[in-house]
Amino acid sequence: MESSESPSSHKLDPGLWKVIGVVLLGPLMAQMDSTIVNVSLSSISDALHASLSASQWVISGYLLALALMLPLNSWIVERIGAKHLYLLSFSTFTLASVLCGAAHTMDQLIYARLLQGMSGGLLAPLAQMMLARIAGKNMARVIGYAATPVLLAPTLGPIVAGAILKNLSWPWLFYVNLPIGILAIILAFIILPADRQLTGRRSFDVLGFFLISPGLVSLLYGFEQLAHKEGPEFCILGVVLLSLFVWHALRMKTKALIDLELFRNRIFTEATITQFLSNGVMYAGQFLIPLYLTLGCGLTADKVGWMLAPMGLGMILIYPMMGQLTDKFGCRKLVVGGIFLNVLGTLPFLWMSYRGEMSFFLVTISLVARGIGQGATGIPTIAAAYASVAKTELGLATTAINIVQRLGGPVATTALATLISTSGNARPSAEPGSFFYPLVALIFIQLLVLVSASRLPLRIHPKAN
Repeated sequence: MESSESPSSHKLDPGLWKVIGVVLLGPLMAQMDSTIVNVSLSSISDALHASLSASQWVISGYLLALALMLPLNSWIVERIGAKHLYLLSFSTFTLASVLCGAAHTMDQLIYARLLQGMSGGLLAPLAQMMLARIAGKNMARVIGYAATPVLLAPTLGPIVAGAILKNLSWPWLFYVNLPIGILAIILAFIILPADRQLTGRRSFDVLGFFLISPGLVSLLYGFEQLAHKEGPEFCILGVVLLSLFVWHALRMKTKALIDLELFRNRIFTEATITQFLSNGVMYAGQFLIPLYLTLGCGLTADKVGWMLAPMGLGMILIYPMMGQLTDKFGCRKLVVGGIFLNVLGTLPFLWMSYRGEMSFFLVTISLVARGIGQGATGIPTIAAAYASVAKTELGLATTAINIVQRLGGPVATTALATLISTSGNARPSAEPGSFFYPLVALIFIQLLVLVSASRLPLRIHPKAN
């Protein structure tokens, strides 16, 4: 019997394309802003007369806010609807971008970036939710398109930043979001379907949220302040709040912000740890390598922006093959191989720092290797985590792994900034050699990922329900 479906029936409806285009503007801006300041951090810190250890909170604070807003997404959607939340989040993100550009002190910029990260943290999962609602039988294709901002935005960020800094001042790194934001808000208001959902409201772990959020901020801030022999009270407060969260979560079980019972599952635990460390490696590298090229090697921001593009190219090259490679080699071998390639891509930077030299060829090859390695790490690890839990636990698992993995970025970035501060300089000297020990620390984190990944399952076997 011949199929009644014609090839044209598989084409996406033009109206659906419009919705996809509008929805993807959110994660595109949020992801791009996670890397746009990387090549310009030294310029911003000089303009605002701040130390590097303080300036790194422009990156770490944004990433931390992104992670901590994830649990709020579905809870708010159930009360005001996805369209209303999208409009509110995009409007707040655009306003926060203007506040970032208007900042006159580093503290003002960090607070504005926290607001930007909070709204951006709602945009990415919200976009996935809205696409899933409208995709229907075209789910796989639509989700494939949704991955594009995740791949392209981190690559575009440094390039856009370099071009802006070549012709304009650093506030325009954030003002560039204003016309895009206004256009996106107007299009979203006109095109996105109304979908207010007020049924099936779930309770939200308010106490858990107000324990883990200030707990993590206090711990990271106190850790950074210890480099100046200050702020032990913040570390103590952070430990106390996080300990209270663990006690609270164990009592609340599935009603907690993060269901800690999931971590009794060894595979889920190892996969989540691998994701946490891998995310830390990615953002720590995006923090450290641009500093090495700008401060250590004396390159201009626009040149560094283009030099960083090969890492994104490496990720784009490997992503389409991930399904086939996972089927052929299995989860553990592929992830371990990706991490090993990431280490190999970092070693030339260590060698160049030690020798006090810089090779454009080595930088390009190394970044492509790091991109391929990073791309080969994420998908199999997440797949292993999801396959290890029952279908009834997928919602809880998604929240847990997304929060934990996104915390890896600010933790690793803060650790490297603290190491740079304790080396004796508030800001690295303009010599490649001053980055030797931070690069050693980056490789050490990569080796931790390797240890964790070696405990992943050889093959992914979905758990029987």
